[in-house]
Amino acid sequence: MIIPVRCFSCGSVVGDLHKKFEEEVRKGKNPKEVLDEMGVKRYCCRRMLLTHVEVIDDLMKFSI
Repeated sequence: MIIPVRCFSCGSVVGDLHKKFEEEVRKGKNPKEVLDEMGVKRYCCRRMLLTHVEVIDDLMKFSI
């Protein structure tokens, strides 16, 4: 779906980091290095960005 605004575990804001994270990974950078550069330290927040799957495009096929 849409990336959550806050981390489910600690409540830190992660929604604004998703776009930059995706752009850098598509350029070929290592996700670990991108998260380190952006200052994402907690593993719960890193999980939010690493495991997010965008399914909104697949769901839109079924809308009227």
